Amino acid sequence: MSPIWHTIIIGTLSYIALIIVLRVSGKRTLSKWNAFDFIVTIALGSTLATSLMSNSVTLGQSVTAFIVIVLLQFVITFFSVRSVGMRKLIKAEPTLLFYRGEYRYDTMHSERVVEAEVRAAIRENGIADVEKVSAVILETDGGFSVIPELGDTNSALKDVEPFRSESNAHQEQTPR
Repeated sequence: MSPIWHTIIIGTLSYIALIIVLRVSGKRTLSKWNAFDFIVTIALGSTLATSLMSNSVTLGQSVTAFIVIVLLQFVITFFSVRSVGMRKLIKAEPTLLFYRGEYRYDTMHSERVVEAEVRAAIRENGIADVEKVSAVILETDGGFSVIPELGDTNSALKDVEPFRSESNAHQEQTPR
């Protein structure tokens, strides 16, 4: 088979197989909650690209690779939901970068974030005045969350330092 026909046939079938594998595996497979999820997404794309461009990769190898990647992702997330140690290994913690009018420069430095990026996140949320922002958080996926107004409980911040220590008494239970 010519390389062009191989790309058309195997690429199309690999693409269809990938769609089926992703539909069966569920929404979490392509989530962007952390670096691990990002790696899974990149690995799936890379595998599809390899099946499109390489004459030496068969359809069976491509489909097997898709399934292996998705199964490994399922196993890791299965155990991370059930094990605090696995969750800490896989997932980064959200980081408070700005709080009630003050940049947290030590934290920003360790996370390699500059003031301009924090201000950009604030603007992206339609806020023109930094003074109208209560908190900016660097999330586990690398995105920024901007909290315009903190409530009385700050319940959405319970996994972010310094709020984490305040909520240890009400720590989340691990499902079994």
